[in-house]
Amino acid sequence: MNFRSQKLGFLMLTLALSAGLSVPSALAAKGKTYTGTVSDSMCGAKHAMAGDDAACTRACVSKGSKYALVVGDKVYTLDTSDKAALETLDKQAGAKATVMGTEKDNTISVSSVKAAQ
Repeated sequence: MNFRSQKLGFLMLTLALSAGLSVPSALAAKGKTYTGTVSDSMCGAKHAMAGDDAACTRACVSKGSKYALVVGDKVYTLDTSDKAALETLDKQAGAKATVMGTEKDNTISVSSVKAAQ
């Protein structure tokens, strides 16, 4: 085998491997789907204010708390600055929602939010 064909073979192998590795990372960037009840990070699963959970969530968020998603016994803080996602979270306060994003240390970096079905 001459040097030129070895170089071409190495280049083809490198391209094939890098293409194969970029597909999973692109899929991982979208994240995972979580379905739960929209709350706030201060109250979590148990709201402190009298009244309904939606009003408490909205009041806490207006005072600086972040939205949260209660999934079973876990509470995930939701991190987003997307206006459409924030509007959907406000509408779904106290109700079920499906959030797509990546989770790290109980915080989900939100890529999308919709009402749960």
